[in-house]
Amino acid sequence: MTEPKNLVLVHGAWHGPWCWEPLRPELAGRGWTVSTVDLPSTSGDPAAGMHADARAVEAHLAAIDGPVTLLAHSYGGVPATEAAAPNVRALVYLAAHVLKAGESLVSPLGGPWFPPETEFVPGADPLEALYHDVPADLAREAVARLRPQSAKAFTEELTREAWRDTPSALIVCDDDRAMPEPLMKRAVAEGLTDVVRHLPGSHSPFLTRPAELAALLDDVVAALS
Repeated sequence: MTEPKNLVLVHGAWHGPWCWEPLRPELAGRGWTVSTVDLPSTSGDPAAGMHADARAVEAHLAAIDGPVTLLAHSYGGVPATEAAAPNVRALVYLAAHVLKAGESLVSPLGGPWFPPETEFVPGADPLEALYHDVPADLAREAVARLRPQSAKAFTEELTREAWRDTPSALIVCDDDRAMPEPLMKRAVAEGLTDVVRHLPGSHSPFLTRPAELAALLDDVVAALS
């Protein structure tokens, strides 16, 4: 019998499971059984940080019978790195932070530079930073669905590096205006993942090119196998 193709999607900062909606049918058409994690740090609770998010990912993974591919976007790469469980066969970072133990999301950038109780809202122009090539109506709908993000999620440090023990890949979006370029270059230069692939366009390919992203995921998983 063929092993089930379980795929767990972890969203990034300010987002929720809604952001995967255009991608899910493309993945289902390729035989994936898809589920999503809703991270507590975007729930409006400033006390919920990266470790709470990692526990949510761990609990979700533990409830799945069989091997799992874990796909994490942007900030979601941090709790995914902390939480990846024994049933995770492949870890895919989609325009995501690939960090080392002892680092937080902001520490490689010289942070934190804000009080720990801060609750972040998206920057001054999320349309430009996150969705500059997304169709206008869809981009405005996405901005309206963004949620505040706890600063604690950006300052709690990793205690483990799942990419050391799990085959992993980084998908770089070539016109990404949200991910700090030095972090992408570091991940590639230092070989923090096993496979690197590229997509054209912005930080949000699940909205702009879901079919292309689904096809690339199959290619990545095959390469990691």
